Amino acid sequence: MLYEKELKALKRAKRFRTRRVVDEQLKDFASNDYLGLAHQQGLHKQSCEYLNTQSIHASKASMLVNGYHQIHKDFEDALSQANGFEEGIVLGSGFNANIALIESLVRKGDTLFIDELYHASGVLASQIGEMDVVFFPHNDMESLREKLQASKAKRKIIAVEGIYSMDGDLCDKAVFAIDKEFENTLLIVDEAHSSGVVGKNLMGVFDLYNIKIEPNHIKMGTLGKAYGSFGAYILASSHIVEYLLNRAKPIIYATSLSLYDTKLAHNALEYILKNKEYLIKEIATRRAIVAEELGIKVEGLIVPIAVGDNDKVMQIQKNLLHKGYGVGAIRQPTVASAIIRLIARLGESPQDLRRVCKALVDYGIK
Repeated sequence: MLYEKELKALKRAKRFRTRRVVDEQLKDFASNDYLGLAHQQGLHKQSCEYLNTQSIHASKASMLVNGYHQIHKDFEDALSQANGFEEGIVLGSGFNANIALIESLVRKGDTLFIDELYHASGVLASQIGEMDVVFFPHNDMESLREKLQASKAKRKIIAVEGIYSMDGDLCDKAVFAIDKEFENTLLIVDEAHSSGVVGKNLMGVFDLYNIKIEPNHIKMGTLGKAYGSFGAYILASSHIVEYLLNRAKPIIYATSLSLYDTKLAHNALEYILKNKEYLIKEIATRRAIVAEELGIKVEGLIVPIAVGDNDKVMQIQKNLLHKGYGVGAIRQPTVASAIIRLIARLGESPQDLRRVCKALVDYGIK
Protein backbone atom coordinates (compact mmCIF):
# COMPACT_ATOMS: atom_id res chain seq x y z
CA MET A 1 0.00 0.00 0.00
CA LEU A 2 1.74 3.12 -1.28
CA TYR A 3 0.49 5.59 1.35
CA GLU A 4 -0.05 3.33 4.38
CA LYS A 5 2.41 5.22 6.61
CA GLU A 6 0.90 8.59 5.78
CA LEU A 7 -2.63 7.36 6.48
CA LYS A 8 -1.57 5.81 9.80
CA ALA A 9 0.05 9.11 10.83
CA LEU A 10 -3.16 10.99 10.08
CA LYS A 11 -5.16 8.50 12.17
CA ARG A 12 -2.74 8.80 15.11
CA ALA A 13 -3.07 12.58 15.02
CA LYS A 14 -6.89 12.32 14.88
CA ARG A 15 -6.80 14.16 11.53
CA PHE A 16 -8.08 11.32 9.34
CA ARG A 17 -11.01 12.32 7.14
CA THR A 18 -13.86 10.26 5.70
CA ARG A 19 -16.99 10.98 3.68
CA ARG A 20 -20.46 10.57 5.12
CA VAL A 21 -23.58 10.38 2.96
CA VAL A 22 -25.97 13.20 3.85
CA ASP A 23 -28.57 12.17 6.42
CA GLU A 24 -31.64 14.19 5.50
CA GLN A 25 -33.16 13.48 8.91
CA LEU A 26 -30.47 15.53 10.66
CA LYS A 27 -30.96 19.19 11.50
CA ASP A 28 -28.26 20.71 9.32
CA PHE A 29 -26.02 23.21 11.10
CA ALA A 30 -22.91 22.20 9.18
CA SER A 31 -23.38 23.15 5.52
CA ASN A 32 -22.77 26.52 3.87
CA ASP A 33 -26.32 26.75 2.50
CA TYR A 34 -26.71 29.95 4.51
CA LEU A 35 -30.18 30.98 3.36
CA GLY A 36 -31.63 27.49 3.03
CA LEU A 37 -32.15 27.98 -0.72
CA ALA A 38 -30.91 24.45 -1.51
CA HIS A 39 -34.27 23.33 -0.07
CA GLN A 40 -36.39 25.81 -2.03
CA GLN A 41 -38.30 23.54 -4.39
CA GLY A 42 -39.83 26.52 -6.12
CA LEU A 43 -36.44 27.72 -7.35
CA HIS A 44 -35.60 24.22 -8.57
CA LYS A 45 -38.91 23.80 -10.43
CA GLN A 46 -38.66 27.27 -11.94
CA SER A 47 -35.19 26.47 -13.30
CA CYS A 48 -36.25 23.10 -14.71
CA GLU A 49 -39.33 24.56 -16.35
CA TYR A 50 -37.22 27.18 -18.11
CA LEU A 51 -34.65 24.64 -19.33
CA ASN A 52 -37.47 22.47 -20.65
CA THR A 53 -38.24 25.28 -23.11
CA GLN A 54 -34.66 25.28 -24.46
CA SER A 55 -33.28 23.16 -27.26
CA ILE A 56 -30.21 22.15 -25.20
CA HIS A 57 -29.72 21.53 -21.51
CA ALA A 58 -25.90 21.26 -21.24
CA SER A 59 -23.17 23.82 -21.85
CA LYS A 60 -21.29 21.39 -24.15
CA ALA A 61 -17.95 23.20 -24.38
CA SER A 62 -15.61 25.75 -22.87
CA MET A 63 -16.80 29.33 -22.69
CA LEU A 64 -14.48 30.44 -25.51
CA VAL A 65 -15.28 27.62 -27.92
CA ASN A 66 -19.04 27.13 -28.12
CA GLY A 67 -20.12 26.94 -24.50
CA TYR A 68 -21.14 30.52 -23.69
CA HIS A 69 -24.91 30.61 -23.63
CA GLN A 70 -27.46 33.37 -23.20
CA ILE A 71 -28.26 31.86 -19.79
CA HIS A 72 -24.65 32.57 -18.74
CA LYS A 73 -24.70 36.11 -20.09
CA ASP A 74 -28.06 36.98 -18.54
CA PHE A 75 -26.88 35.88 -15.11
CA GLU A 76 -23.52 37.64 -15.44
CA ASP A 77 -25.31 40.85 -16.41
CA ALA A 78 -27.79 40.59 -13.52
CA LEU A 79 -25.07 39.80 -10.98
CA SER A 80 -22.88 42.66 -12.23
CA GLN A 81 -25.77 45.10 -12.01
CA ALA A 82 -26.76 43.96 -8.51
CA ASN A 83 -23.17 44.46 -7.30
CA GLY A 84 -22.24 47.58 -9.24
CA PHE A 85 -19.50 46.03 -11.40
CA GLU A 86 -19.03 46.42 -15.14
CA GLU A 87 -18.83 42.75 -16.11
CA GLY A 88 -18.78 39.22 -14.77
CA ILE A 89 -17.68 35.70 -15.59
CA VAL A 90 -19.28 32.52 -14.28
CA LEU A 91 -17.12 29.44 -13.87
CA GLY A 92 -16.94 26.02 -12.26
CA SER A 93 -16.17 26.62 -8.57
CA GLY A 94 -14.82 29.10 -6.05
CA PHE A 95 -11.66 27.01 -5.90
CA ASN A 96 -11.20 27.45 -9.65
CA ALA A 97 -12.04 31.15 -9.41
CA ASN A 98 -9.19 31.76 -6.97
CA ILE A 99 -6.79 29.73 -9.12
CA ALA A 100 -7.91 31.71 -12.18
CA LEU A 101 -7.46 35.10 -10.53
CA ILE A 102 -4.20 34.65 -8.69
CA GLU A 103 -2.37 32.50 -11.23
CA SER A 104 -3.19 34.87 -14.10
CA LEU A 105 -3.01 38.29 -12.43
CA VAL A 106 0.30 37.97 -10.60
CA ARG A 107 2.97 38.31 -13.29
CA LYS A 108 6.75 38.63 -13.21
CA GLY A 109 7.68 41.75 -11.25
CA ASP A 110 4.37 41.75 -9.35
CA THR A 111 3.77 40.84 -5.70
CA LEU A 112 0.75 39.17 -4.13
CA PHE A 113 -0.11 40.40 -0.62
CA ILE A 114 -2.43 37.81 0.89
CA ASP A 115 -4.06 37.48 4.30
CA GLU A 116 -2.58 34.51 6.17
CA LEU A 117 -6.09 33.04 6.64
CA TYR A 118 -7.07 33.30 2.98
CA HIS A 119 -8.74 30.21 1.53
CA ALA A 120 -6.59 27.19 0.64
CA SER A 121 -7.40 27.65 -3.05
CA GLY A 122 -5.72 31.06 -3.04
CA VAL A 123 -2.74 29.73 -1.12
CA LEU A 124 -2.39 26.88 -3.64
CA ALA A 125 -2.58 29.35 -6.52
CA SER A 126 0.19 31.42 -4.92
CA GLN A 127 2.49 28.39 -5.09
CA ILE A 128 2.18 28.02 -8.86
CA GLY A 129 5.36 28.99 -10.68
CA GLU A 130 7.77 31.46 -9.11
CA MET A 131 5.26 33.99 -7.85
CA ASP A 132 6.40 36.66 -5.37
CA VAL A 133 4.09 36.24 -2.37
CA VAL A 134 3.90 38.16 0.92
CA PHE A 135 1.58 36.91 3.67
CA PHE A 136 0.41 39.46 6.22
CA PRO A 137 -1.03 38.69 9.69
CA HIS A 138 -4.77 38.14 9.66
CA ASN A 139 -6.67 41.43 9.30
CA ASP A 140 -3.56 43.39 10.38
CA MET A 141 -3.98 46.48 8.24
CA GLU A 142 -0.93 48.28 9.63
CA SER A 143 1.25 45.33 8.68
CA LEU A 144 -0.28 45.31 5.20
CA ARG A 145 0.39 49.02 4.78
CA GLU A 146 4.01 48.62 5.89
CA LYS A 147 4.58 45.75 3.47
CA LEU A 148 3.04 47.69 0.61
CA GLN A 149 5.20 50.73 1.41
CA ALA A 150 8.34 48.60 1.38
CA SER A 151 7.46 46.91 -1.91
CA LYS A 152 9.02 47.87 -5.24
CA ALA A 153 6.69 45.59 -7.20
CA LYS A 154 5.36 46.66 -10.58
CA ARG A 155 1.83 45.70 -9.54
CA LYS A 156 0.61 44.97 -6.02
CA ILE A 157 -2.25 42.47 -5.76
CA ILE A 158 -4.04 42.34 -2.39
CA ALA A 159 -6.23 39.34 -1.52
CA VAL A 160 -8.67 39.21 1.41
CA GLU A 161 -11.93 37.43 2.22
CA GLY A 162 -15.22 39.20 2.90
CA ILE A 163 -16.01 36.82 5.75
CA TYR A 164 -13.33 34.32 6.67
CA SER A 165 -14.55 30.76 6.30
CA MET A 166 -13.33 29.39 9.64
CA ASP A 167 -13.03 32.40 11.98
CA GLY A 168 -16.26 33.91 10.65
CA ASP A 169 -14.98 37.49 10.98
CA LEU A 170 -15.25 40.30 8.43
CA CYS A 171 -12.33 41.74 6.52
CA ASP A 172 -11.27 45.09 7.96
CA LYS A 173 -12.96 47.97 6.12
CA ALA A 174 -9.61 49.77 6.15
CA VAL A 175 -8.33 47.49 3.37
CA PHE A 176 -10.37 49.50 0.87
CA ALA A 177 -8.73 52.76 1.99
CA ILE A 178 -5.24 51.24 2.10
CA ASP A 179 -5.69 49.96 -1.43
CA LYS A 180 -6.32 53.54 -2.60
CA GLU A 181 -3.10 54.82 -1.00
CA PHE A 182 -0.88 52.99 -3.49
CA GLU A 183 -0.52 53.08 -7.26
CA ASN A 184 -0.86 50.03 -9.50
CA THR A 185 -2.80 47.92 -7.02
CA LEU A 186 -5.53 45.33 -7.45
CA LEU A 187 -7.83 44.30 -4.63
CA ILE A 188 -9.36 40.80 -4.72
CA VAL A 189 -12.18 40.18 -2.24
CA ASP A 190 -13.32 36.58 -1.90
CA GLU A 191 -17.00 36.92 -0.97
CA ALA A 192 -17.79 33.20 -0.84
CA HIS A 193 -19.10 33.45 2.74
CA SER A 194 -20.32 37.06 2.78
CA SER A 195 -22.34 37.36 -0.43
CA GLY A 196 -25.97 36.65 0.42
CA VAL A 197 -25.30 37.15 4.14
CA VAL A 198 -24.31 40.78 4.83
CA GLY A 199 -25.13 44.19 3.38
CA LYS A 200 -28.31 46.20 2.93
CA ASN A 201 -28.97 44.23 -0.27
CA LEU A 202 -27.25 41.06 1.00
CA MET A 203 -24.60 41.39 -1.72
CA GLY A 204 -21.61 41.16 0.66
CA VAL A 205 -18.94 43.43 2.13
CA PHE A 206 -18.76 45.91 -0.76
CA ASP A 207 -22.47 46.40 -0.07
CA LEU A 208 -22.09 46.34 3.75
CA TYR A 209 -19.30 48.94 3.77
CA ASN A 210 -20.95 51.00 1.00
CA ILE A 211 -17.81 50.86 -1.12
CA LYS A 212 -17.71 52.74 -4.41
CA ILE A 213 -16.59 50.17 -6.99
CA GLU A 214 -13.27 51.14 -8.53
CA PRO A 215 -11.65 49.78 -11.73
CA ASN A 216 -9.06 47.89 -9.64
CA HIS A 217 -11.65 46.10 -7.49
CA ILE A 218 -12.32 42.41 -8.10
CA LYS A 219 -15.04 40.44 -6.37
CA MET A 220 -15.33 36.67 -6.55
CA GLY A 221 -17.80 34.39 -4.87
CA THR A 222 -19.45 31.01 -4.98
CA LEU A 223 -22.91 29.91 -6.01
CA GLY A 224 -22.85 26.76 -3.87
CA LYS A 225 -23.35 28.57 -0.57
CA ALA A 226 -25.96 31.31 -0.06
CA TYR A 227 -27.21 30.91 -3.64
CA GLY A 228 -28.11 27.24 -3.17
CA SER A 229 -26.63 26.19 -6.52
CA PHE A 230 -23.13 25.31 -7.75
CA GLY A 231 -20.32 27.22 -9.42
CA ALA A 232 -18.71 30.61 -8.95
CA TYR A 233 -18.37 34.07 -10.41
CA ILE A 234 -15.82 36.83 -10.85
CA LEU A 235 -16.93 40.48 -11.08
CA ALA A 236 -14.55 43.18 -12.26
CA SER A 237 -13.99 46.00 -14.74
CA SER A 238 -14.39 45.21 -18.43
CA HIS A 239 -10.61 45.56 -18.76
CA ILE A 240 -9.90 42.90 -16.12
CA VAL A 241 -12.60 40.57 -17.50
CA GLU A 242 -11.07 40.89 -20.96
CA TYR A 243 -7.67 40.00 -19.54
CA LEU A 244 -8.98 36.98 -17.60
CA LEU A 245 -10.75 35.62 -20.68
CA ASN A 246 -7.38 35.62 -22.40
CA ARG A 247 -5.07 34.44 -19.60
CA ALA A 248 -6.97 32.54 -16.86
CA LYS A 249 -6.61 28.82 -17.54
CA PRO A 250 -9.65 27.62 -15.48
CA ILE A 251 -11.78 29.91 -17.65
CA ILE A 252 -10.17 29.16 -20.99
CA TYR A 253 -9.77 25.40 -20.76
CA ALA A 254 -12.69 24.21 -18.61
CA THR A 255 -16.20 23.38 -19.77
CA SER A 256 -18.45 26.31 -18.90
CA LEU A 257 -20.77 26.20 -15.92
CA SER A 258 -23.83 23.96 -16.34
CA LEU A 259 -26.95 25.71 -17.62
CA TYR A 260 -29.06 24.34 -14.77
CA ASP A 261 -26.73 25.65 -12.06
CA THR A 262 -26.48 29.02 -13.78
CA LYS A 263 -30.24 29.42 -14.13
CA LEU A 264 -30.80 28.19 -10.56
CA ALA A 265 -28.31 30.77 -9.26
CA HIS A 266 -29.96 33.52 -11.32
CA ASN A 267 -33.33 32.63 -9.83
CA ALA A 268 -31.74 32.62 -6.36
CA LEU A 269 -30.30 36.10 -6.95
CA GLU A 270 -33.74 37.39 -7.88
CA TYR A 271 -35.23 35.70 -4.81
CA ILE A 272 -32.62 37.26 -2.49
CA LEU A 273 -33.13 40.77 -3.87
CA LYS A 274 -36.92 40.45 -3.75
CA ASN A 275 -36.96 39.06 -0.19
CA LYS A 276 -33.99 40.90 1.31
CA GLU A 277 -35.92 42.54 4.17
CA TYR A 278 -37.30 39.18 5.31
CA LEU A 279 -33.92 37.47 4.97
CA ILE A 280 -32.07 40.22 6.85
CA LYS A 281 -34.56 39.89 9.70
CA GLU A 282 -34.14 36.11 9.83
CA ILE A 283 -30.34 36.42 9.80
CA ALA A 284 -30.50 38.92 12.68
CA THR A 285 -32.72 36.55 14.67
CA ARG A 286 -30.15 33.78 14.40
CA ARG A 287 -27.23 36.02 15.32
CA ALA A 288 -29.15 37.09 18.42
CA ILE A 289 -29.78 33.47 19.46
CA VAL A 290 -26.07 32.64 19.11
CA ALA A 291 -25.16 35.65 21.24
CA GLU A 292 -27.73 34.76 23.90
CA GLU A 293 -26.93 31.06 24.16
CA LEU A 294 -23.21 30.90 23.40
CA GLY A 295 -22.05 34.42 24.19
CA ILE A 296 -20.53 34.70 20.71
CA LYS A 297 -21.11 37.74 18.49
CA VAL A 298 -20.94 36.77 14.83
CA GLU A 299 -20.76 39.04 11.78
CA GLY A 300 -22.31 36.53 9.42
CA LEU A 301 -23.71 33.03 10.04
CA ILE A 302 -20.45 31.17 10.79
CA VAL A 303 -20.03 30.38 14.49
CA PRO A 304 -16.53 29.13 15.37
CA ILE A 305 -16.37 27.49 18.81
CA ALA A 306 -12.88 26.81 20.14
CA VAL A 307 -12.30 23.28 21.44
CA GLY A 308 -8.57 22.79 20.89
CA ASP A 309 -8.57 19.01 21.09
CA ASN A 310 -9.02 16.75 18.06
CA ASP A 311 -10.46 13.86 20.07
CA LYS A 312 -12.92 16.09 21.89
CA VAL A 313 -14.12 17.92 18.79
CA MET A 314 -14.87 14.61 17.05
CA GLN A 315 -16.66 13.28 20.12
CA ILE A 316 -18.83 16.40 20.38
CA GLN A 317 -19.77 16.07 16.72
CA LYS A 318 -20.62 12.38 17.22
CA ASN A 319 -22.73 13.08 20.30
CA LEU A 320 -24.67 15.80 18.48
CA LEU A 321 -25.28 13.45 15.56
CA HIS A 322 -26.96 11.07 18.00
CA LYS A 323 -29.17 13.96 19.12
CA GLY A 324 -30.12 14.69 15.50
CA TYR A 325 -27.87 17.69 14.82
CA GLY A 326 -25.10 18.01 12.24
CA VAL A 327 -22.23 20.43 12.95
CA GLY A 328 -18.73 20.78 11.55
CA ALA A 329 -15.74 19.33 13.41
CA ILE A 330 -12.77 21.18 11.92
CA ARG A 331 -9.20 20.11 12.62
CA GLN A 332 -5.70 20.89 11.44
CA PRO A 333 -4.50 21.88 8.89
CA THR A 334 -7.76 23.66 8.02
CA VAL A 335 -7.50 25.52 11.34
CA ALA A 336 -4.61 25.99 13.76
CA SER A 337 -6.58 24.41 16.62
CA ALA A 338 -9.71 22.25 16.52
CA ILE A 339 -13.10 23.97 16.46
CA ILE A 340 -16.77 23.16 16.23
CA ARG A 341 -18.04 25.13 13.24
CA LEU A 342 -21.74 25.84 13.65
CA ILE A 343 -23.64 27.40 10.76
CA ALA A 344 -26.70 29.34 11.96
CA ARG A 345 -28.38 28.81 8.60
CA LEU A 346 -31.90 29.85 7.71
CA GLY A 347 -32.69 26.35 6.48
CA GLU A 348 -33.33 25.30 10.10
CA SER A 349 -35.71 26.97 12.54
CA PRO A 350 -34.65 29.45 15.23
CA GLN A 351 -35.99 26.97 17.79
CA ASP A 352 -33.69 24.20 16.58
CA LEU A 353 -30.75 26.60 16.51
CA ARG A 354 -31.42 27.44 20.16
CA ARG A 355 -31.61 23.74 21.01
CA VAL A 356 -28.28 22.89 19.35
CA CYS A 357 -26.65 25.88 21.08
CA LYS A 358 -27.93 24.66 24.44
CA ALA A 359 -26.63 21.18 23.67
CA LEU A 360 -23.19 22.67 22.97
CA VAL A 361 -23.28 24.52 26.29
CA ASP A 362 -23.94 21.17 27.99
CA TYR A 363 -20.54 20.02 26.67
CA GLY A 364 -18.90 22.93 28.46
CA ILE A 365 -17.59 24.74 25.38
CA LYS A 366 -19.40 28.05 25.73
